[in-house]
Amino acid sequence: MTATPEIQPIPAEQDGGSYDVVIVGAGISGIGAAYRIAERNPGVRYVILERRERIGGTWDLFRYPGVRSDSSIFSLSWPWEPWTRKEGVADGDHIREYMEDTAKKHGILPHIHFHTHVTSADWDSATDTWTVHTTENGTPKVYRGRFVFFGSGYYNYDEGYTPDFPGLETFTGTKVHPQFWPEDLDYTGKKMVVIGSGATAISLIPALAQKASKVTMLQRSPTYLLAGSRVNPLIEAVRKVFPRKFSHAFARYFAVAFESVVWFLARTAPGLARKIIRAQNASRLPAGYPVDVHFKPRYNVWDQRLCLVADGDMFDAIKDGRAEVVTDHIDHVDATGIMLKSGQHVDADIIVTATGLQLQALGGVRITLDGNEIKPQDRFSYKAHMLEDVPNLIWCIGYTNASWTLRADITARAAAELIDYMNTRGYTHAFPHPGGEPIAEKLAWDIQAGYVLRNLHALPKSGTKRPWVVRQNYLADAIDYHFVDKVDEDMTFGRVASPVPAAG
Repeated sequence: MTATPEIQPIPAEQDGGSYDVVIVGAGISGIGAAYRIAERNPGVRYVILERRERIGGTWDLFRYPGVRSDSSIFSLSWPWEPWTRKEGVADGDHIREYMEDTAKKHGILPHIHFHTHVTSADWDSATDTWTVHTTENGTPKVYRGRFVFFGSGYYNYDEGYTPDFPGLETFTGTKVHPQFWPEDLDYTGKKMVVIGSGATAISLIPALAQKASKVTMLQRSPTYLLAGSRVNPLIEAVRKVFPRKFSHAFARYFAVAFESVVWFLARTAPGLARKIIRAQNASRLPAGYPVDVHFKPRYNVWDQRLCLVADGDMFDAIKDGRAEVVTDHIDHVDATGIMLKSGQHVDADIIVTATGLQLQALGGVRITLDGNEIKPQDRFSYKAHMLEDVPNLIWCIGYTNASWTLRADITARAAAELIDYMNTRGYTHAFPHPGGEPIAEKLAWDIQAGYVLRNLHALPKSGTKRPWVVRQNYLADAIDYHFVDKVDEDMTFGRVASPVPAAG
């Protein structure tokens, strides 16, 4: 490895140490990055900074009843560590357990510093070093590294999104946002209203309906729902016959192929996709149910994410009378529930605002280059994992139409290869530079989801042509990564004039 810098002594109690790579976040992205970087670069010194008390990221943050994967766990799990449970649609606590067991198995856990909140990352071009400022259990601590890898996700962990519903403050019952679900909330026998119809609501409502007296999903407009089995019989048959490594690869490629076919059909034959989904919905709902009122969106399939209904549990809850769907607009909230524009009143003991997320780039960390603050939103994204003219910084963000881990693993492997490439050639910095030609711009995420439309420019920019385009196409990205891309394409490499000695 390239010598890790030792610069400007700091108080011992604030010195977090010097590393080759500082990874932010101990979720799917961060743990995956640690594995791939160490696999390609034996002996690499890395640290993972995690602000929470446990591994998991999203799968530790969200603890509401029914939280589960909304894509196949075989594509959400890492390709290098097989998922051993039989469920292809996995519960959140099982996903987190898988992540923690994997980190222990591969020796990643000792590298994680918990309760460590990253506040800023400062690049010094005189030493080609990132200085990462944190608070660790409330105490300032500084880490230094040649590279920094952001595996901190794409949304604000501190704030969910709740619209300004008139009168919400007058409600005398309990108000809950799924992002901050109280562990001691007792909803047994309660009347509950869940505002929203996205993936969170669809997984939450069937779970709530097992204890609540009545659960109402209140939506302004319908969402596409597609029922799927928690356990795929074909995948289970293969897993019983073939070795784990082969069967995991088969399950992964099967999941990717199925999700790709569904997406391709939706984009090329939207009318047919709508008919197929409507027919399935109607077959799972009571006879005479107003499908076109509550389950006929105004947009085409995959203009927004398609919601997975595991084992059809949402439809079953409706059929059994434990849940209902109301499609209307909120006029105001009062002491006992919600008054709708139609004049209907929905009684509630508990209101759940499953109204979405707040987009945020790089976890809200302040980034400076030689003392000058930069905004990630103002920079173009290079191959969906680096930022224009920002040295030695990798950011990880998944797909909107496929499993997060699919691109996270490509990003982790690209980072590992870049580090290896630089070390074998003696480079200490690298950054992508677009050259003299202006880059045509498009939105990084062109999906019509509310959390995207509310803040269109929260993420780094995307061009329209590779390598500056952020695509939502795993197959194209995988082909480029394996057969087309070169590590030095459109990259500027260099080294500090006088490399500093290794730390320690």
